[in-house]
Amino acid sequence: MKYLCLVYADEARLNVMPQHKVDALIDETTATNEELRASGHLLLAEALEQVEAAVTVRVRDGRLSATAGPFAETVEQLGGFLLIEARDLNEAVRIAGRIPGARLGSIEVRPVIDLARERSAQ
Repeated sequence: MKYLCLVYADEARLNVMPQHKVDALIDETTATNEELRASGHLLLAEALEQVEAAVTVRVRDGRLSATAGPFAETVEQLGGFLLIEARDLNEAVRIAGRIPGARLGSIEVRPVIDLARERSAQ
């Protein structure tokens, strides 16, 4: 089953980290991603630009609006994601616990729904 691991961190905290610590975190994240890829668990992983680069899009009554910034002001911001393959939620949680970002923020683990399969099951 596929799970999306959303990596949240406090960007303000990351922005004041010494560069050598940021580099070490990036190196550790890259190594962990390679280990997960080699074990067959990692399908895709990407880091995101900082929240200032975000645009929130809404369509109401057929009208599109685009607002600079994230949907909500929070202490932790979405910084990246991993799409993983795991037997079940317990394995997905164990895999998420290996993600270095879990030490600085949090990892939200969510099952991915196969909409085509869901529709055919109805």
